[in-house]
Amino acid sequence: MRLAFVLYKYFPYGGMQRDFKRFVQESQKLGHHCRVYYISWQGEAIEDADLRQVPVSAMSNHRRNVRFSQWVHSDLAQDPVDGVIGFNKMPGLDAYYAADSCYLDKAFNERSWWYRRGTRFRHFSDYEQAVLGVDSDTQILLISETEKAKFKHYYHTPEERMHMLPPGISMSRKAPADSARRRQESRKALGLGDCDHVLLFVGSGFIKKGLDRAIQSLANLAKTMPAKNIRLLVVGQDKETRFRRLAIRLNVAKQVEFLGGRDDIPDLLLAADALIHPAKDEAAGIVLLEALVAGLPVLVTDICGYAHHIELANAGVVLGSPFQQLDLDRAVERSLDPQFRVSCTEHALRYAQHEDLYSMHRTGALLIQKFIEQKESAG
Repeated sequence: MRLAFVLYKYFPYGGMQRDFKRFVQESQKLGHHCRVYYISWQGEAIEDADLRQVPVSAMSNHRRNVRFSQWVHSDLAQDPVDGVIGFNKMPGLDAYYAADSCYLDKAFNERSWWYRRGTRFRHFSDYEQAVLGVDSDTQILLISETEKAKFKHYYHTPEERMHMLPPGISMSRKAPADSARRRQESRKALGLGDCDHVLLFVGSGFIKKGLDRAIQSLANLAKTMPAKNIRLLVVGQDKETRFRRLAIRLNVAKQVEFLGGRDDIPDLLLAADALIHPAKDEAAGIVLLEALVAGLPVLVTDICGYAHHIELANAGVVLGSPFQQLDLDRAVERSLDPQFRVSCTEHALRYAQHEDLYSMHRTGALLIQKFIEQKESAG
């Protein structure tokens, strides 16, 4: 088969982007020719893929998106493929990987009525409708039961078009046999002392993943537990200025270290004492499961799609909604207890042994192949 994969922006540190790459690679393993449409690309290219950069720009994202979609459809008309798989919502997709949250739900619950009168709202709601609406025939690859419920509520998407995938953790994220040695080496390389309690924040969307909440907790505990040396390591490719200023204003700048985008996440997971992920919007949260299979306790809000795995595994603290800063502060304080951390690690590693947390991309690639075969036989 000839398949086209569509994504606005690729960079190596985003969860959706890493899934994108692995879906393409799994489809290649099945023998399919894969073409990739994108606006911008950072990092290594996907080997043997036909990479086509779309030369569009605009003053606003929604105008750029329209031009992107038009250019791709024009190119596909001249050089057709058997199926089109989108990782952003747009018209003309045979399959869509639902890594993003339901836009309409956010627009009605987090925005004012005035926002919903603008052209931005009309664009994104129209593009979401084109994928999820009852008149669409796009197949939906889902990673979150919560988002599935939202899609059905707003769009009445037929059940037969919605397909839940298992998680897709890389086996390289699992705790190795020499975890203790690698932990010591990683902590030494980061300049961490034996008495440092390390909170790890991983995510390339600092605002929606709740970095401000994590910094606030650090500051609150510094007031009540001044003798404790708590450090916050921030990993991710995003704008840091407002968060650096927040740390300065709260007098914890020396305890917060911004590491940027990193490729050594497995070692950072081993070096830390807890993952802190107080997200405000997170359809899945692959890093939660990466921490789980590494045996790292997780402090997370219940709005994250994969938070239920942390709860089922008893591998950390899942904070209820609506979010309360005090709940996060107490969770961070609880993570200081060595017995709590040992218990979380044991439960996490046991859960990782018997749950399917690894087959998303192979399962998804096979489903995509099935969708296109069914379309061809019906046509």
